[in-house]
Amino acid sequence: MLARILSGALIGIDAYPVEVEVDIAQGLPQFSTVGLPEGAVKESKDRVKSAIKNSGYEFPARRITINLAPADIRKDGAAFDLPMAIGILMATGLLRGERPGRYLFMGELSLDGRVKPVRGILPVSVGARAWNVDGLIVPLENAPEGAIVEGLPVYGVHDLGEVVAFLSGEKILEPCRVDAAELFRQASTPADDFGEVRGQEHVKRALEVAAAGGHNILMVGPPGSGKTMLARRLPTILPAMDFSEALDATKIHSIVGLLPRQNALIAVRPFRSPHHTISDAGLIGGGTIPKPGEVSLAHHGVLFLDEMPEFKKNVLEMLRQPLEDGQVTIARAATSLTYPASFMLVAAMNPCPCGYLGDPQHPCSCTPIMIQRYRSRLSGPLLDRIDLHIEVPRIRHRELADPVDGESSAAIRARIDAARTIQRERLARFGLHANARMQSRHIRKFCSVDADGQKLLELVTDRLGLSARTYTRILKVARTIADLAGCAEIHQAHLAEAIQYRSLDRKMG
Repeated sequence: MLARILSGALIGIDAYPVEVEVDIAQGLPQFSTVGLPEGAVKESKDRVKSAIKNSGYEFPARRITINLAPADIRKDGAAFDLPMAIGILMATGLLRGERPGRYLFMGELSLDGRVKPVRGILPVSVGARAWNVDGLIVPLENAPEGAIVEGLPVYGVHDLGEVVAFLSGEKILEPCRVDAAELFRQASTPADDFGEVRGQEHVKRALEVAAAGGHNILMVGPPGSGKTMLARRLPTILPAMDFSEALDATKIHSIVGLLPRQNALIAVRPFRSPHHTISDAGLIGGGTIPKPGEVSLAHHGVLFLDEMPEFKKNVLEMLRQPLEDGQVTIARAATSLTYPASFMLVAAMNPCPCGYLGDPQHPCSCTPIMIQRYRSRLSGPLLDRIDLHIEVPRIRHRELADPVDGESSAAIRARIDAARTIQRERLARFGLHANARMQSRHIRKFCSVDADGQKLLELVTDRLGLSARTYTRILKVARTIADLAGCAEIHQAHLAEAIQYRSLDRKMG
């Protein structure tokens, strides 16, 4: 007898339907799976067989063939366990009628019949709205994740017996419901705040400018000056995520399996801080079956690289494409996948190998050659793609002992939201949302500079020998500073502030 059950799988961050066809025929007992199954899918036969038996049902001692269509795309993961088991029970006649064929099934089976959570439920739930199904039947732990998308009921199940009872009409399951507005409300109160940071007012200003325009920033300072503390508080001043951005970020975390079970939605901007020993596949993405890397996990959020020169040079150079394009393309012989990677890069480094160059309290023990070799780990093209370079000096005792809190994250975010509103209104028709994403044609149109500003730009460009990319970066940052000030035109003061945020250009020029 033949049975057909619908499931889903992933290509990149998008889902496609998979039809699980089960055929039970006369012959010697055999269980074969076709349709380009990977290792975990091939092993499903042992899990499915034990789960069916231990749930109290009879496993047919006949020839079983399972086809995963479309058969020309590789399938991986254990999410096909549940649809395979339901298909076998349908083919044996235990489940009758059309009801099982109207639902989409995903879930890994344990040997005792429990349905265990799997990756990628959210992208499948998004895609299933166009697949003509009555609902999704998924593991209980994954149900809130799938229910984020309205339009289809999502039923969470605990074990195989519960699924059979539901499909037979013996048990009624209530679809899972999630209040997305409540999730955003709970995420609106950050644990950290800029008010806790003592001193470093000029660094806070630079971070405000970076957040207002979505610019990348590099902080240079001795150990203990507060670089990491400041970076971790940057998401608290970024504009709040809308539902579309939250959905994009959640899909990526769902694919990788990093979505916390208690959180059905990534409602705060991601903050990723990989260790400097990370591989190129870990940072950019890749593997035999390509998976998203840290740059994609930081999509719509912050990627923080602490001690940036300690990262392998070939790994850092791979950041060029995502910094320019906002996405990563991973090409393999069999397929080519594109993952979104629109993030804000925040990096930190010491001024020299020992960390104390220019520190009045600690003498520097590095030679000029050592300092040059240390800084050369960051290539010129990579530094060109970082809009702001800011020095972070050691905090003095007077500032540390000051009992008065600094300006709160909420107050800073209010100014940033106002600047982002100006940018959205200006760039909406081009599909852009922040100044950092402007291209040459946008810069020519929206970054008009007054006469005094033109003279300053000419002087600085000739003296420092700035590249064309650095020149446009300065104009973008100046445009953001003007937006924070509410000015329609870029003035000399805005350009002067933008130029001072290129400290490494001044030292290397």
